Amino acid sequence: MRVKTVWTGGRAFTAVGDSGYDINMDATEAYGGLGKGATPTEMLLGALAGCIGIDITMILRPHLDKINKIEIITDGTRKEEPPKGFTAMEITFVIEGDIDSKKVWRAIRLGKEKYCSVSDSLKAEVDFKLVLNGEES
Repeated sequence: MRVKTVWTGGRAFTAVGDSGYDINMDATEAYGGLGKGATPTEMLLGALAGCIGIDITMILRPHLDKINKIEIITDGTRKEEPPKGFTAMEITFVIEGDIDSKKVWRAIRLGKEKYCSVSDSLKAEVDFKLVLNGEES
């Protein structure tokens, strides 16, 4: 899987992955951006919620006709000093419908422990390389 992210001026970037959809990101005005896209940290929280949400709907597929609403609220607590990475994340699932909580909790646990690639990726080693003016350095 590959995502190409291109600077579009100021603090803004547009990312395009294998799916072909543009993802616009920008810094808030406090950080010199124009706020014309989601911040990368918002994207991270949204990616986590979307990933586990997809897993939950797959696991609960036989019961989806009984579910009227699934809303996922992801709160992140960040460090005060740079780098202001997340120190904690809390995901709240707001679900309405005629479904037993045990089934939902099972789906949440399976999503977290077995299927959610975004959650699992938060443990990944990250390496950097540089290609400057066509040469790797």
